[in-house]
Amino acid sequence: MRCPFCGYEESKVIDSRPTDEGERIRRRRECISCGKRFTTYEVIESVPIIVVKKDKSREVFDRAKLFSGMLRACEKRPVSLETVEKTVAEIETVLQNSLDREVSSERIGQLAMDKLKDIDEVAYVRFASVYRQFKDINTFMDELAKLLSEKK
Repeated sequence: MRCPFCGYEESKVIDSRPTDEGERIRRRRECISCGKRFTTYEVIESVPIIVVKKDKSREVFDRAKLFSGMLRACEKRPVSLETVEKTVAEIETVLQNSLDREVSSERIGQLAMDKLKDIDEVAYVRFASVYRQFKDINTFMDELAKLLSEKK
C-alpha cells in the first residue's frame, strides 16, 4: 500500500476491524519510511454472474429464483429446508468459482438436476419436467426410464 504522504510502497498494519456489517475492512497503517499513519478500506469485489437465457436475453443470477424453483420441486417431499439451502449454496459456489462470468440457464438447470437426483428422485423429476418442458407423456416416460436405468 503506497503511503499518501511520501509515496513509499511498504507499510505495516497497526489495527484492522470490520465495518459496514462486515462488508468492508478498515485498516490503520503506518508507513515504514516516514512513520506517518493513514487509514485504508478494503472491499470485497464481487463480479456478478450473468445468466444467458434460452432466448439469448441476459440477466443477473438470482439465487432466490433458483432456491424457489428447487423448493417447489421438493414440496411435500422428505427434503429439509437446510438441504435445499445448502444445495443452492453449492451451485452458487460452483458458478462463482468458474472463470465464466456468463453462464447459460441450461448449465444452471443441469447443475440443479444433478444435485436433486442425489437428494430426491421425485423432486428431480418434478424439476426436470418444468426445466425441460416435457411436451407429452412419452418424453416424461423417457426421462423416467433413463432414471431407472441409471439406478440399476
